[in-house]
Amino acid sequence: MTLLKFQKDAPARSMFPSTVDMFNEFFNDFNGSDFRKWNAPAVNISENDKEFKLQLAVPGMKKEDFKIAIEENMLVVSAENKKENEEKTERYTRKEFSFSSFTRRFNLPENVDENQISANYENGIMVLNLPKKAEAKPVAREISIK
Repeated sequence: MTLLKFQKDAPARSMFPSTVDMFNEFFNDFNGSDFRKWNAPAVNISENDKEFKLQLAVPGMKKEDFKIAIEENMLVVSAENKKENEEKTERYTRKEFSFSSFTRRFNLPENVDENQISANYENGIMVLNLPKKAEAKPVAREISIK
């Protein structure tokens, strides 16, 4: 059992949110960037001495659906997927279609060699390899003792 403290001076509606308030809060969550985040695929970003690696989880797409570009020092990954299904019989026609798309933008670090970026799509995972420039790679060398 839950006990609520009742304030004599406060109206009863102040203790419980109104239906209008709940709807406003719900639909405000769809406004702006929050909604776009739901459509964007999950991304893993890793780094080692030689490169950065981005892995995007995008199942159900084909590699022809993707567009990868570099715009103003940003890596832009986008995709569009259109599906249509039409069924005709003597008495009716049924046509279904779906459309999904996303765009993700990533700031490129200064030490990435933009000309050597490569991409591979396999089993629903888009892998982007962003190699580092030669001068950015740490050089290991041995120092002799005199």
